[in-house]
Amino acid sequence: MHFLAASPDIQPITDLINTWIHIGQALVGSVGALAFIFAFIWKITAVETKSALAAKQWIQRIVVGTIGVEVASSLVSILTSSVPSH
Repeated sequence: MHFLAASPDIQPITDLINTWIHIGQALVGSVGALAFIFAFIWKITAVETKSALAAKQWIQRIVVGTIGVEVASSLVSILTSSVPSH
């Protein structure tokens, strides 16, 4: 914390972190949505029960991963806002 307290202006670093958070959210959101659609189509068109179960598991993983990214971005926002700017 001493390093952060000694820094006169950390706003550019905070802005950079926020920019990367937004880029990560956009990528995960778009890739996650596409993967969700493919997994859902796979589940609907699956002939075997084992394949449908695998598709259902992938859907669950996609949902949990997307929620995980949102929670991580919230935590980073909380941490970056807790660092004093002076």
